[in-house]
Formats: sequence, structure tokens, C-alpha cells
Amino acid sequence: METKQWRVDNFVDINDSCPQISQAAALLRAGEVVAFPTETVYGLGANALSTAAVKKIFDAKGRPSDNPLIVHIAEFAQLEAIASIPPVAKTLIERFWPGPLTLVLKKKGNISDAVTAGLPTVAVRMPAHPVALSLIRESGLPIAAPSANRSGRPSPTSAKHVWDDLHGKIAGIVDGGETGVGVESTVLDCTTDIPTILRPGGVTKEQLEQVIGRVAADAALTDEKQPPKSPGMKYTHYAPNAPLVIVDGSPAFFQQLIDNARAQGKKVGVLTTSDRQTMYRADVVFACGNRSDLSTVARQLYDTLRAFDETDVNLIYSESFPTIGIGEAIMNRLKKAAGQRVITES
Repeated sequence: METKQWRVDNFVDINDSCPQISQAAALLRAGEVVAFPTETVYGLGANALSTAAVKKIFDAKGRPSDNPLIVHIAEFAQLEAIASIPPVAKTLIERFWPGPLTLVLKKKGNISDAVTAGLPTVAVRMPAHPVALSLIRESGLPIAAPSANRSGRPSPTSAKHVWDDLHGKIAGIVDGGETGVGVESTVLDCTTDIPTILRPGGVTKEQLEQVIGRVAADAALTDEKQPPKSPGMKYTHYAPNAPLVIVDGSPAFFQQLIDNARAQGKKVGVLTTSDRQTMYRADVVFACGNRSDLSTVARQLYDTLRAFDETDVNLIYSESFPTIGIGEAIMNRLKKAAGQRVITES
């Protein structure tokens, strides 16, 4: 399959017609799959009302069919057509939409079961990116869209990442430049008595609680032995090619692990931050943002994980980060990328 590419200014006016977006929207209406930028990561979109179109997403990604998809919308009327909206969801929508917050709601019958993996709920968000909103609006459809990468790989934050993973497997890529937040949206289940975070992301627990009061977190986020509420939470994601291990300890302990691995013939990569980059002696040391501003770490995380694939390292050690604010999402992604492998200094 030929994969078309369109470069679009990410300051496009969502109310104006754009030839590139019109062409991409036409492919979506024709049942094809198109990647597009959001403020979090690039999404891989298809008509959420068409089972045949949605199945093309799973085929292109190699994604397990029991892993539900998030539906992206551009107008509130689209939400009313596919889900029931409780008062708490309306409050959150007023505060955080458009933005990196996905709400899990009771679904209505016209959404494809392929989107929801047969669950009685549907996950929906309105992205805060003009290209995404323009494309959804132009298509006239709710768009099912997971991240636009091969399943298990680091999520894409640029059109190049999408091309590297999926060219020849999808109909098109709308290139709107690099994304902003860098990690996916927060997923909040609004069907429970206490709204429950299923995936930490661009909107923090602290921000949610300022608006609606108490927010719970799914037990599976902190205890890997607990069964996850959503089937897709059980899968490993975001992994670079080389094994990744998180190190929770002092720089001296970190360096000792590096030295021991190199003495065994390993080529070691280190994921750290710009303020600590000169602390470590390893084969490859990559800075991922600055520790004093964890939003910069989130923004660069997936690009840094992918950068290790361009090297010859066969082991990667990553620093750990405080689990406050966006740090919760960073550590969630790193632990999934590491397959929960963490070495803690005693």
C-alpha cells in the first residue's frame, strides 16, 4: 500500500478548508486509516462507526483485538450520539476539553464493538490540536485512534516515527510537526462511584481532584498482580529494542550497575536528564528533558527511547522520577517499557 503524506501547518484554522486535510478526511470517509497529530502523540485514525475500518487499525498496528480504542471527536454533539454523559463528565468536559483527558462512559449502540472490545463502555476525548480537530470535523465522523505506532513500540511524537513504523501499512500520514505533551491522555472511568484513573497522562490526578474532588486510581497501576479494569492495560508498551531497566537509587549506585554490565561485555545506554548527563560513564548517554521540569521529560520520553534504537546498545538503564504530577505518567510509561523491571538500591 502506498502511504500518502501531507504537511500541514499546525496553526491551521479549524474553520477554514485545507486541501491536505480534505484529502485525508476523504480517505477516512472511504474506510481507510490515516495518522494525524494530537497534542499528546500521533493517532492512527479510522471511522469509529465502521467495524471494517476499525479492524484496519488493529491489522496495521498488530494490536490485540481485546485492547479498546479511544474515540476522538471535534464537537460535543458527536459525544451525545455515542455515549451517555453523567454530571461529573460534563464538569470535566467544561474544564479540560479540548485537552489530554479521555473519559470512559456508557456507550450507545451506534459505536462499533471493535472499538470497545465488546465492553459496555466507550473511551472518548476531544484533542487540543487544530490539525486533529480540523480533520475530525472535515470527515464528519467520530474517529477511533490509538497511537500511530507498531504495537509495543514507543508512541510516535513526530510524523517520522509514524513513517518508520507504519509506512506501506496505512493510507496516509498528516504531518503537523512534533506533538506537545509527549505522553498520552489521562484515561478516567466515569462509570464508577468514584471516578477512577485507568491510565495517568497529560491531566494529573491533582488537577482532576481540584475540579471534582476525590479521584481513585485503578489498583493495577500500582500492583501488577491485580487484574486491570481495562483489558488493554495488561500489555507491554513503549519498549525500545534493547532491554530497559529502571534504576531507583543514587548516581553512585547507578554508575556501579553500568560498570558491572560493561565488565560483562554489555554496551550500556543511559536515559537521564540534561542536569545529570555528565554524571554517568556509559557507551551512550541520552538526556531526556530536565529533572527540574518533568513536563520536558514527558515531552521527550518517546523520542529518547526511539533514539536508543539508532545505537548499538544492548542494555538501557533509566533513571526513575518522582511520581507527582506528570511524573506519574512518566513512570507508568517507563515501567511498561521496562516490563516492570526495577532495580532499587538497598
